[in-house]
This record gives sequence, structure tokens and C-alpha cells, in this order.
Amino acid sequence: MSSNFLQALAGTRLYPVTDRYLSGLSHAEQVTQLIDQGVTLVQLREKADAPSKFYAEARAALRVARERGVKLIINDRVDIALALKADGVHLGQEDLPAEAARLVLGPDVLIGFSTHSLEQAKLAAEMPVDYVAIGPIFPTATKESANPPVGLDGLRRLRQVLISVSIVAIGGITARNIGNVLDAGADAAAVISDIWSTPCDIPGKIRDLIGASRQNPSR
Repeated sequence: MSSNFLQALAGTRLYPVTDRYLSGLSHAEQVTQLIDQGVTLVQLREKADAPSKFYAEARAALRVARERGVKLIINDRVDIALALKADGVHLGQEDLPAEAARLVLGPDVLIGFSTHSLEQAKLAAEMPVDYVAIGPIFPTATKESANPPVGLDGLRRLRQVLISVSIVAIGGITARNIGNVLDAGADAAAVISDIWSTPCDIPGKIRDLIGASRQNPSR
């Protein structure tokens, strides 16, 4: 388990995830707004577009990120991450296995892995990944899921088990509860809806989340 993920966060502890449907913005536009407010690591997530369109969107977003010195993680698509030489990939339970992704992408690329229970998270911690994501922490409308919320108690239990593993919490996290999530043991919080669901005040939402996360010192 490397420390590259925590270094990429640069102390912000906010790990934003893009959403074109909620924001009404291209991925490049979202990345620009995030960088303008001090974000240092962004995950591009696209579930609706064809691979060719997502590739074009990701290429434009990566150009912005490279110009501003920010790292970009591609959700699910190892092929697009490889083709664009992105900084990393985030894998789900049904995606390419982490071991195969590591072989394809090499030792220096960031790899994250989604889990939905303590058992899955413990298995993921044995994989060649840089962080383990767990959620949903709270109920969320952003993504349909049959998985019950892990809750803050579940996150605390996971932290007690994965002492030296970087943990990302996701699901229903807002500026109001991000402090509780970080206090419960998460190294970072992945946020989608609380950033993009109010397009008229996206910069304010980002600032609120970063400010709330910085009130909780890193482990």
C-alpha cells in the first residue's frame, strides 16, 4: 500500500467525483471549477456515454489537469486510463481485477477499489491498490445500490482493522457530515451530489467541503 494517494490529496482530504448529468457541465469544465477552489485530485466518472465520447471528454479534462498540476483518476475504464496516461483508475467490484490493472498500468499509477462491506474491504486491502473505498456511508440518490449503508460505526470498525491502509469513504457525504466521516477514520471523502446538485453554487459547495475537511487534521 503506497502513500502516493495521500500525497496526491495534498492535505485537502476531499476527493471529488465528476457528474455531467447533475452538473450540466463537461468533465473539463467540472475539473476547472474544482481546481479553481484548491482541489488536487479528481475522479472522472461517466456511466452513460459511449467509450469514444468519454475518451474525448477525459482527454480534454486531463489537458486541464496537466496544465494546473492536478492528478486525474478515471473511473472503471482501464483502457482509457492507459490510452491517456492518466494518473490512475478507480475500479468497481465488476471491473478488471486490480492485479490485472496493475500489470497493465504499471507500478506508479494510482489504483483505487470500491467495496461495500468490511469483508470486501479486507480482501481489497490485500490487492495491489493505493486506497480502498467503502460505501455508501449514508443513503444516497446518486447511484442505485442494493448495498445497505455502512454507517459511521462500520467505518470505525474498518479503520480499526485496516490500520495502515488508505480509506476513502463515499455515499451521502456533505459539508455537514464530512467532519464526522473523517473523524470516524476515513483518510478522504469522495463526494458527488453535494457538489454538483446545485449548479448555481458549485464553487461555494466545493469551498464548504474543503473547509469542513480541513478542520479535521490528517491521521
